[in-house]
Amino acid sequence: MKFAWLVAMVMAMIFSMGSAFAVPPGKTVEFAGGDKGKVTFDGKVHADKGLKCGECHTNPKLFAMKKGGDKIAMADINAGKFCGACHDGKKAFKAGDEANCGKCHKK
Repeated sequence: MKFAWLVAMVMAMIFSMGSAFAVPPGKTVEFAGGDKGKVTFDGKVHADKGLKCGECHTNPKLFAMKKGGDKIAMADINAGKFCGACHDGKKAFKAGDEANCGKCHKK
């Protein structure tokens, strides 16, 4: 009985770990990007710049932790929401500049 309980707990921990990390190492999240092409988010690129997941998902809460939890539009980004909170031309390249479209959007 104790062994079955232990196995159940370990399995629950393993399955819950997948939802604990929005984009685990080696994985990406793709977003439809309209006529400019899809946007692929790779958390490793941002982590390599010294950012931690909580900086966007917790404080401030710019993004939901669940894939598909946010409906992101360029108008929102240009207004300083979502990616635009950092990609404003000061902290990181400005997402709204036409010359930077290809940094995120890939056809």
